Amino acid sequence: MALALREYTPAEAAAVSGIGVKSVHNAIDKQIIPGRFTGNRVRSITDDDLLRLKLWYGVGSILSAERRKRLFDAIADNPDADTVRADDYLIVDVAKAREQLAERADALREAEKLISTSRGVVGGEPVFIGTRVPVRAISAMKAQGATNYEIVEGYPALTARMVELAEIWTAAHPARGRPKKLSEQGLKVKAIKRLLLKSGHTSNEPTS
Repeated sequence: MALALREYTPAEAAAVSGIGVKSVHNAIDKQIIPGRFTGNRVRSITDDDLLRLKLWYGVGSILSAERRKRLFDAIADNPDADTVRADDYLIVDVAKAREQLAERADALREAEKLISTSRGVVGGEPVFIGTRVPVRAISAMKAQGATNYEIVEGYPALTARMVELAEIWTAAHPARGRPKKLSEQGLKVKAIKRLLLKSGHTSNEPTS
């Protein structure tokens, strides 16, 4: 599966590669990948950069400068190779890295087709098209341990796949400023779960 050509922001590159956004910026600063900019002076990462980035943090960072250069030169000389020999002891599965990147890049594109922002809908929060379900709220639920089944049960308008896509979309499009309250999103709390504290008291009972 080949990657469709596009350019990524550092946040998008981090979401697709599975590498932290700070590490993406660090790779550009250290010239591990080229420092390109869009017309708006936003850093831009290509598909080739993504592969180099993934391999750098996968195996490149443990190699000497000479072996690392040999690895990246070998990939540049034979960009379609499934495996690349960095030296007599290290063979890198480049095809697997490409496959993983392509899968996540496809997921990001799929998510972007299903998510939109409208000023008059849920306070301008990104939602799944045809619903009033905030994407970042779904991603936050996943981060807090909710399962796909639990979320879909609470939001029947969603599918398990949409829940999965919420995670990569949110990673690729981090919110700016403070998180919005439910009331600011036009939402209301329908239920409150009482959790036991370590002392044995419930969360809404006063402690002595």
